[in-house]
Amino acid sequence: MSGRLVHTGQVVLDLVMRVPSLPPTGGDVLAESTELLPGGGFNVMAAAARSGAEVVYAGAHGTGRFADQAREALRAERIEAAQPQQPDSDNGICVALVEPGGERTFVTGVGAEGRLLPEQLAQVRTEAADIVYLSGYSLLHPSNREALLAWLPGIRSRVLLDPCPLVADIPAEVLDAVLPSVDVLSCNADEARVLAGVTEAEGAAGKLAGRLSGSAAVVVRDGPSGCLLTVGGATQRIPGFPVTAVDTNGAGDTHCGVLAAMLLEGADLPTAALRANAAAALSVQHRGPATAPQRGELDEFLTGRA
Repeated sequence: MSGRLVHTGQVVLDLVMRVPSLPPTGGDVLAESTELLPGGGFNVMAAAARSGAEVVYAGAHGTGRFADQAREALRAERIEAAQPQQPDSDNGICVALVEPGGERTFVTGVGAEGRLLPEQLAQVRTEAADIVYLSGYSLLHPSNREALLAWLPGIRSRVLLDPCPLVADIPAEVLDAVLPSVDVLSCNADEARVLAGVTEAEGAAGKLAGRLSGSAAVVVRDGPSGCLLTVGGATQRIPGFPVTAVDTNGAGDTHCGVLAAMLLEGADLPTAALRANAAAALSVQHRGPATAPQRGELDEFLTGRA
């Protein structure tokens, strides 16, 4: 690895509840199981670390039982936390409702991770060999957004943006300010359609590439079908690895983390995307959210599929 993954997003605790179905408005269902696990940006960082990348968490974290659990999880994955803990609030919670087919629905409460100060992020130094991970969730938090808009123009690192399911809520002028700094835009097919304003994923990939600099790439994650990769005006499909999904929570995060780790290792984009597809396929076969495979497990899976 020639550089680090510098993650500027948010680590929250995921309250994962497996339900037979989503409750109707005003209704109730009994969860089949309940777990409190580190999630959010932790999923991306764990995926990259398990693939051999050096990872730095540049985001905010607080004081309390949730923040303590988040930091312990980071330490277990050998991920460095660059910021001191904030004394006035705990980390937030995301309630993840997982249905029998593995689909998930989120409700998020924001904590200290959504209050990164510009002067804190300004202290984070990056090198040209690093990859900076930028989450669309960060652009929804006023403080985090202010910090990033001030910091991004001054860095030399490559930037990987995952716009997140709430991409429609990101102000257009904020996206317009951020996209020129992006080297790799990675989003799922639904997010790509919303961003591009079209109904077909391949057309969305091409249109989004037109909003980036000439050398930038667009990755549109498309579940078991793999992903679309658009570079230099040409789009190709990178094949996926169809599996029976148990829990799709964190699959996109796994994809982004492994993609970043492979790019840090010097892989070209098609090779990195193929490996990321395989990692996502492995991740959905386990209950999550942070179910990214270890490097050896991923090597074994790809050798078997070859």
